[in-house]
Amino acid sequence: MDLRLGARLAELRAERGWALGELAERSGISRSTLSRAERAEISPTASQLNRLCAVYGRTMSQLLSEVEAEPAPVVRPADQPVWEDRAAGFVRRSVSPPHAGLRGELVEGRLAPGADLAYDRPPVPGLEQHIWLLEGELEVTAQDVTHALAEGDCLRMRVWGPTRFRCPGPRSARYVLAVVLP
Repeated sequence: MDLRLGARLAELRAERGWALGELAERSGISRSTLSRAERAEISPTASQLNRLCAVYGRTMSQLLSEVEAEPAPVVRPADQPVWEDRAAGFVRRSVSPPHAGLRGELVEGRLAPGADLAYDRPPVPGLEQHIWLLEGELEVTAQDVTHALAEGDCLRMRVWGPTRFRCPGPRSARYVLAVVLP
């Protein structure tokens, strides 16, 4: 997956005719990190991938789906792509990957206790998100408002600016994220 992701990131940059320096300026990610990610020497963090998605005007799921085969109508658990940011304690399962002609998708997220993910901008402004917490506790901050979610709670929002997902509890947080393109 890292090899295909790196190649796709390099393709997206080449399609725009950008040098690494220009992409670094636009994304706020160092040239060396971008270069290493494109060569699959490293896997970008969730925050870095989010920045790249914003620059390229894609959701994270859209980008990840571009490096996978066309999804089938029924996606068995073994076929649901999993992406991990081990350093941040974040695991993302694409339960219902993006599909041509559909605007929605389902993602399962898992945050380890103490995990704290901050995104400086949405990949697509006005992105609709529904976060249904299945296990644990989760704090979601959007538009400078922090929402403390308990098991069974569902937060609905449109994302315009920075967001933050934090697992404050002693247990991992597991949630379903429904993403709908504007």
